[in-house]
Order: sequence, then C-alpha cells, then structure tokens
Amino acid sequence: MTVEDLDEVLRIERDSFPKPWTRDQFESELKNPVSTAYALKVTEGGKEKLGAYIIFWVVHGEAHVLDIAVNPGMRRRGLATALLDAALEQMRRNMVYEVFLEVRMSNWSAISLYRKFGFRESFIRRNYYGDEDAIVMTLVF
Repeated sequence: MTVEDLDEVLRIERDSFPKPWTRDQFESELKNPVSTAYALKVTEGGKEKLGAYIIFWVVHGEAHVLDIAVNPGMRRRGLATALLDAALEQMRRNMVYEVFLEVRMSNWSAISLYRKFGFRESFIRRNYYGDEDAIVMTLVF
C-alpha cells in the first residue's frame, strides 16, 4: 500500500466499517516502522482497482492485524483469503509465533474467515468499538 492508494482505501474503509479509520491513521501506519500494509489490486474491465488491503504490526515475534477490508463490489471472490494468506506467510518468514486481532462480535463473515486459518477466540474486549464488543482471536504457529 502506498499514499497513492489512500483515496481508494478510504472509500473501502468507509463502506466496510461503522467507525472507519481516517486518512491520518493510514498515513501514520505507512510511516510506522513495525507496520506492514498490503494492497491487493485487481484488473476489471481493463482497469486496475484496489480490491482489498491489510495492515499489521510485527514486534518481537508477535503480530497484530489492525485492519483488513475488501471492496464491497468484490467480496466473495477470495480476495480476503488471498491477502490474509500472504500476510501470514510474511509473518512466518519474520519468525512470528503468535498473531492477534480484534473483530466485531457481529462480523460473522470475518470470524468465519479467521477460523478457517486456525484463529481461535481468546477473550472478549468489552465495548472495544464503543458500540460493540470485540472478540480477540489468536493464531499460534
């Protein structure tokens, strides 16, 4: 992901989450030395479009997935699976042994995706999103 991707990223973010990240938050992550941001681009109708993105941290053998989203018009095509698979492979190469993430309790499609990769529910963060609890999920390599 680059600064040039942010207009498309912000559109996807706003369409995907009730409390979307701001441009400043994305720009901060692009400058953060422990942060990795991937953008998955798809060619449709001869035009390249941003299909999905993921942002994660790797610190001392642990990783934390901060944000992942798929363009609403491109969902159910395996983009999130491909992106998460690539991110987890990068984490393994960087000697990560445990991955954490938070997910809204109501986001069953995301929970299902994470379970498919072997993530397990660890505990609940009450009122994490202000309007909803989060499930903290963990994957141990």
